[in-house]
Amino acid sequence: MRAVESVGALPAHAKFRERIERVHNPYGAPHHNRGLVNPWGLPTHADVAYFVGCTANYRETEIRDATIEVLKRLGIEFTIVDEYCCGSPLLRTGQVRDVIDLARHNAEAFQGAGVKTVVTSCAGCYRTLTKDYQRLGVDLGVEVLHISEFLGEALSRASLNPLGTTVTYHDPCHLGRHAGVYDPPRAVLEQIGVELVEMPRNRSNAWCCGAGGGVKSAFPDLALWTAGQRVDEALSTGATVLSSACPFCKRNLSDGAGNRNVRVTDIVELVAQAMSGRRMGLT
Repeated sequence: MRAVESVGALPAHAKFRERIERVHNPYGAPHHNRGLVNPWGLPTHADVAYFVGCTANYRETEIRDATIEVLKRLGIEFTIVDEYCCGSPLLRTGQVRDVIDLARHNAEAFQGAGVKTVVTSCAGCYRTLTKDYQRLGVDLGVEVLHISEFLGEALSRASLNPLGTTVTYHDPCHLGRHAGVYDPPRAVLEQIGVELVEMPRNRSNAWCCGAGGGVKSAFPDLALWTAGQRVDEALSTGATVLSSACPFCKRNLSDGAGNRNVRVTDIVELVAQAMSGRRMGLT
């Protein structure tokens, strides 16, 4: 952080700040695409809010759609607020100053919608909302759960179609090492009837997907190589599905997988398939 303050961010990282200041997300996508236009018919006020996050909203949109589908099928009344980027891309690249304004906006959005519990399917958002905002002195005043934590008890009451496929699970750094959430995603996989086979490096020893910390934007070759190493490890287990619990992990692992014989997905997509009976290429 001190180095960035004294000499400036890397050019690829400085773009994050410019885009977030302009349209409130690091991808530079129009802000009106996020939640303000409500094609899902959600209420404006609810006890539960789904915090989508930028990558699920603008890149890996199937994760957003699967999460919404799952929450609806479970009968959860929830809303999506006028969220801004949580600030994780700025924090991970040493650009801390503007994050407080983002945090305050999100806190006000939750309070204005009467939210008591925030659910997110993004590991980076989860770590930022649960740990970094407190460190910056911003109290959200709500409970924050990763979707895998939220689904634990709810899935026990749901009608599920066992997927019957072999899955290996990749622990996202922000969710695992940074927040200690290891068991809930595995419990979800168990509930939806898959065979979980662990990679040699798992939990606190998991190999990073290669995308976070600004690596994918500033050092794409390194990010791709790192993802390829993880995909090799996944293939060594014999699993046909490599699943994670982070949109950015899914994005980079998909790039690393290329045309290799493994399907990269997010656990919430698997849950949506188990609830709907869709197979979508699972073997």
